[in-house]
Amino acid sequence: MAKPVLMDFYAVWCGPCKLQTPELEKLKEMIGDAVEIKKIDVDQNMDLARKYGIQVVPTLVIEKDGEVKERLEGVTPAETLKKILEPLQ
Repeated sequence: MAKPVLMDFYAVWCGPCKLQTPELEKLKEMIGDAVEIKKIDVDQNMDLARKYGIQVVPTLVIEKDGEVKERLEGVTPAETLKKILEPLQ
């Protein structure tokens, strides 16, 4: 089975998005390569943002085996993400 994928939909002009980045870095330190983290600039990837129905940034989408398992809008702490991701590994 493939590892979970966490997609961080963000925009360079978004203040809260800048707060999400350090949380993702903490998450990476906690769980290593158990999860693939992708940062997706909504202004550069409008088709992908539309596909996932992104209307707020930051939005985190967690997929496992091509299926959306969780969707979180706003800044999400690393600890919360770890609790969501652990059962999916």
